[in-house]
Amino acid sequence: MATTNYTPRLADRYKKEVVPALMKRFGYKSVMQVPKLEKINLNRGVNGAVSDKKLVDVALEELTLITGQKAVATRSKKDISNFKLRKDMPIGARVTLRGVKMYEFLDRLIATALPRVRDFRGVNEKSFDGRGNYTMGVTEQIIFPEIDIDKVNRITGMDITFVTTAGTNEEAFELLKELGMPFRNIKKEQE
Repeated sequence: MATTNYTPRLADRYKKEVVPALMKRFGYKSVMQVPKLEKINLNRGVNGAVSDKKLVDVALEELTLITGQKAVATRSKKDISNFKLRKDMPIGARVTLRGVKMYEFLDRLIATALPRVRDFRGVNEKSFDGRGNYTMGVTEQIIFPEIDIDKVNRITGMDITFVTTAGTNEEAFELLKELGMPFRNIKKEQE
């Protein structure tokens, strides 16, 4: 069986365009100093998972379809009697993407999923955490073409976190912008 040296489009773009642009912008002396995307985390809490266990299975199946990687159930850490929640009950789903699958997912997110959002004007540029990580929320899972709208019972959202090696928000912003993340231009909206 012959192995092919497949590199995703965005991984190739990172090496050829993003690294030189960031080196010029921030004055890095070495290619190793340039921030890179480490992983993408998708997290989805399931409302009503306490009363209906099948909702978590549906969330796991949908996240697996969207990412192409098996999703894992998130479990509660402690008992909360007001919510009828017991320790170690499945209450959500999550996936961590790295390498080829990470770049493939990012490419599909930017090229096909985000443009399908109603009244899309760009993603908020203020959702950085101060350490170079960016989190955005998606309100509907049906923006992903892998999800069959006819089979969806409930429309739910998810959180997508981009973990980078950048030390500051500015470096992470430039990295994601160079990779093609469509950030909202707040200055133009105010004029």
